[in-house]
Amino acid sequence: MPSHVPTQDHTPDPLQRERDHLSSSRAALRAMREDVEALDISDVTGNWVNAKILAGEIEVRIKALADLAHTPLFFGRLDYGHAPGSELAEGAQGESFYIGRRHVHDAEGDPMVIDWRAPVSQPFYRASRAEPMDVTLRRRFGYTGGDLTAYEDEHLSDPAEADTTSRLLQSEIERPRVGPMRDIVATIQPEQDEIVRAGVAGTVCVQGAPGTGKTAVGLHRVAYLLYAHRERLARTGTLVIGPNASFLQYIEQVLPALGELQVKQATVDDLVAHVPLRGTDSAATAMIKGDARMAEVLRRAVRSGIRMPTEPVMVVRGSRRWRVPAYELEEIVRELAERDIRYGAAHDALPQRIAHAVLVQMERAGEAPDDRVQDAVARNSAVKAAVKACWPPVDPAKLVLRLLSDPEFLAASADGLLDADEQKLLLWEKPARGLASAKWSPADAVLIDEARDLVQRTASLGHVVLDEAQDLSPMQYRAVGRRCSTGSATVLGDIAQGTTPWATGSWAEALRHLGKPDARVEELTRGFRVPREVIAYASRLLPEIAPDLAPATSVREAGGDFAVRAVAPESRDHAVVAACREALRHEGSIGLIAAEPRIPALGAALTEAGLPYLPPGAETSATARLTLVPATLAKGLEYDYVVLDEPAAIVASEPDPRTGLRRLYVSLTRAVSGLTVLHSSPLPPSLTP
Repeated sequence: MPSHVPTQDHTPDPLQRERDHLSSSRAALRAMREDVEALDISDVTGNWVNAKILAGEIEVRIKALADLAHTPLFFGRLDYGHAPGSELAEGAQGESFYIGRRHVHDAEGDPMVIDWRAPVSQPFYRASRAEPMDVTLRRRFGYTGGDLTAYEDEHLSDPAEADTTSRLLQSEIERPRVGPMRDIVATIQPEQDEIVRAGVAGTVCVQGAPGTGKTAVGLHRVAYLLYAHRERLARTGTLVIGPNASFLQYIEQVLPALGELQVKQATVDDLVAHVPLRGTDSAATAMIKGDARMAEVLRRAVRSGIRMPTEPVMVVRGSRRWRVPAYELEEIVRELAERDIRYGAAHDALPQRIAHAVLVQMERAGEAPDDRVQDAVARNSAVKAAVKACWPPVDPAKLVLRLLSDPEFLAASADGLLDADEQKLLLWEKPARGLASAKWSPADAVLIDEARDLVQRTASLGHVVLDEAQDLSPMQYRAVGRRCSTGSATVLGDIAQGTTPWATGSWAEALRHLGKPDARVEELTRGFRVPREVIAYASRLLPEIAPDLAPATSVREAGGDFAVRAVAPESRDHAVVAACREALRHEGSIGLIAAEPRIPALGAALTEAGLPYLPPGAETSATARLTLVPATLAKGLEYDYVVLDEPAAIVASEPDPRTGLRRLYVSLTRAVSGLTVLHSSPLPPSLTP
């Protein structure tokens, strides 16, 4: 696939023609932005509220039309044999389209760049010689900074042209990484594009080996859905959920680079932040709190206060008294208790139901009460007292506090669900006196979220992206599932990278807890990021950590730098510093990954050696390229070169060997171009040469 070979270009310098189109497109984008900036809304808004809303929308539009100097405005071109949508008649004229990150049109409204999400752009990712999709030429552009410097052509209708790997595509995939995660619109592969463009109605689960681009696919799917279903999702909302703040900081620029500025991001802890977190749980306790059985324990606890009435209700209105007998009240309470509605909704409905029973008596007596009378009866003190006695209000946090502090209450709620040892694990050794003094753990907050939903339904979003999903407990899946109960989800993860004791064993189980059992499961096994030697080395761990998964393959042509070195214990820190210096001679970002207990010593060694370093998630730059990363925070991050300190320490830092080996697997697969493993302790047997 030679560069700079014209097909339908007959100008003396085709590359200059493309550069001219880039310049014209940038000028057109500036004009589009200036048109929005010049809008006068003083005479089109009826009040200050509408004016503020419209001004906010205009501000978002201006930001979306920003021209990022070092981000190519377009990255490809498609030449169609016929105008899309026209009859494929002989002699019909074809059309050319430039494919980019956003739509750009000229002063007459004619497109100069087509949004990568538009239907006419799809063949850029899907067309092949076997199925050219009426594309005669696919052109890829190469950039240095923001300057267009090269192009490559594929003549999909020419059987004589040999299939070769695109050098520009390979170069873009392997380009050194400095700064936050970037979009992959120029390099999306056909199997990735199928997931990106899947319909909004269904949930998609992506099992992706390291380096297969599952996170990028999930983010680009959000961007595509917002393009294809903007009005619907603008009304219902979208959310990206990541494993930690460092990860969210790393990915936060991908969607803005694609012109999508209003997608919210959060961790699961953010979603359930109903109480301050000041406590921690042992792994055994956290596993019980995260167990799906806790949902039924909480349901029983929430409804434990319901009591059948034993006394009638006497409502006095003027000179008349209206009596609702106990048996009729019991029928109302029992009917509400048997219905599948939220506890709080039933609590709100009960006084209206009692009031309705009174109105029936009034009508029988010849009166003609209306809705105002029913509302007044529902607010009657006798009705309120009956409701409080039969269906007392529930405070979710107080309920969970009681459940974790009161052995008898827990035993009654967990009877037949949790055994005595499991109940003992749940109970706080030192019960809190009240909400203010309670030392809530992250798992406790999830229980409170479940209780809140049992009382009042959680609002659902239109679409949720859940990344690194394999690490969630069943109760955390339920918390996420509540946020998309009437919408859809994109679930991303890798069973082999599950690094919590409660990590899911299968996607079928996870999707059931999420409330999406019918989700489509797709598997990505072609790696584009991790060098083949590195992924092959890490895959030696798969028989122990995920025996059902096939090893990933790498399409990287460059072999990458890979070394495993044994060092003496007394010179280990010195060897790590030397390896970092060696890595810094290369272009791109450097990650030093180590077990949590090793971080202080390594930080001190780097400082003493005069090597400044960043915390995980912080944006790298040309002058700050080295990041010191605890293995617990490495998931989802990537670096051009990784120095991995003491694999045995990473394994030993986890509560069990399987989790430790999975943590090591994650750490080994963060490298894009090179990996150096240093160890003074014996390697795990599967990694021993």
